Amino acid sequence: MAEPTGPAADADVAYPPVPALPLQEAMAMVRLPPAGESRRYMSQRAAYLPGSDFSAETEMPSFHRAAFGGHVYAQSALAATRALREVEEEKGVKKEERLDLHTINGFFTRPGIPSRPFLYEATPVTSSRTFGTVSVVARQPSRPSGSPTGDRYPLSDAALPLSPPSFVAICSFKRPEADSRGASAQEAPVQERFADVLASRAPEDWPPAPPVDITGVVEMVGADQEGRFPVAVMRKVDMAAYNAGRPVCERVELILYKLRPPAPLREDGSGKEQEWDANAHVAAHAYVADRNGLLVVGNHVGFGYSLGRAATLSYTFVVHVNAEEAVMRDEDGWWVQEMRFPRVGRGRGIVESKIWSPQGVHVATEYQDGLVQGWPEEGGGGWNKNRKKDKKQQEGGKEARL
Repeated sequence: MAEPTGPAADADVAYPPVPALPLQEAMAMVRLPPAGESRRYMSQRAAYLPGSDFSAETEMPSFHRAAFGGHVYAQSALAATRALREVEEEKGVKKEERLDLHTINGFFTRPGIPSRPFLYEATPVTSSRTFGTVSVVARQPSRPSGSPTGDRYPLSDAALPLSPPSFVAICSFKRPEADSRGASAQEAPVQERFADVLASRAPEDWPPAPPVDITGVVEMVGADQEGRFPVAVMRKVDMAAYNAGRPVCERVELILYKLRPPAPLREDGSGKEQEWDANAHVAAHAYVADRNGLLVVGNHVGFGYSLGRAATLSYTFVVHVNAEEAVMRDEDGWWVQEMRFPRVGRGRGIVESKIWSPQGVHVATEYQDGLVQGWPEEGGGGWNKNRKKDKKQQEGGKEARL
């Protein structure tokens, strides 16, 4: 869980139970007038707040106020894509010659406030026939939104003074192409390597991915909390037996997911189909991959009952295929996120995730670095005083075994 060090959440806004929105609603943006070479956009719906989907009766500590980072990350990629599309249209680039998302490289610089919109400036940096880059800067108003609910932001919010950047990114785009002389290689699909555990029950029968995947929190609220996470339905595979006795760097977590219905229309006759093309699906994968990763690192290194702080610093998402191969279709089945934790130390942790298609294709890789810190042993503090279990949870979490 992030411990916000930036602006506090708006005290005058009672966060309503925002429903579990599909991709095209959660990521909706309105185009603003450009500023020089920069194309500008504003988010329209509130970012997800982890833990806000617990029922009011749940005795939960109010220790999380920062917006889910995957929101600004994925929406920045969409803003970069739309900016590039505008430039391509102005230049008369043919549809089959357009560039698609290749990488998203982002840096989180300020906690997001869930009740305020994000405003994006996307600026094309380099461009060629086969490769291009776009920079994105995301800011929020320094004053509360004009929306009384902190959601469905009015256009007038775009005129409010802005805080320093919450997030900055550089996105790269490349032209789709076939394998060079047929060369293609990948390791055995996750569906093969973990066939026994995945076949032990139907995908939808695994418990939902926890809204807040901290061991102590899950024990308090139960492992059956569906939550209202936007964009995707997610299930968490029980990997306890596989991970038992292994050092942290050899442990694995598997998440199954698919888009929340309805899927976004790609050809609706409005001329705006490019807004929800294959690149929007790439952004959706990046959105999903950001969920809970650093919290899970905390569980594995012994902070499951005493996590003090977890917050992403940098996040890179690399697409290994043409963007069209990242499109999620309900009839194809469940996608798999394979999470590993190759390094923890100096108060930080790494999450490395491989994104596997239902057909067993390694579509993308996530590499996330962030703060993972427990409450000090001395001086008490923290949201959970029952920290003795952390010692049992550690199981090789010392640096020497990572």
